[in-house]
Amino acid sequence: MVTCHLRYEIDSTRIDDFEAYVTGWVPVITRHGGTHHGCFLPHEGASDIAYALFSFSSLAAYEAYRTAIRDDPEAQRLWRLSAETRCIRRFDRTFLRPAGPAEGVSV
Repeated sequence: MVTCHLRYEIDSTRIDDFEAYVTGWVPVITRHGGTHHGCFLPHEGASDIAYALFSFSSLAAYEAYRTAIRDDPEAQRLWRLSAETRCIRRFDRTFLRPAGPAEGVSV
């Protein structure tokens, strides 16, 4: 299993646009075989940092998802939303694996 951790630097004046963008990915990821663990918006502290986490069974499954979303109308709509609103200033993508044995690890 591989988990993608996304750290976003967002425009805090466009938080509603960003929330629509980031939560819109939940059904897209699910439809393409992933498990979404949630989107996390600023609450206390920095007002321009947000996170999202999702997992795929393997890096190969993640790469298949990346290929499939190029033709996914909903993914294209979300990319346009992000570009048009400029709600995302930048993002970092980190891939993680569970610590310890894979058996019994819940995702």
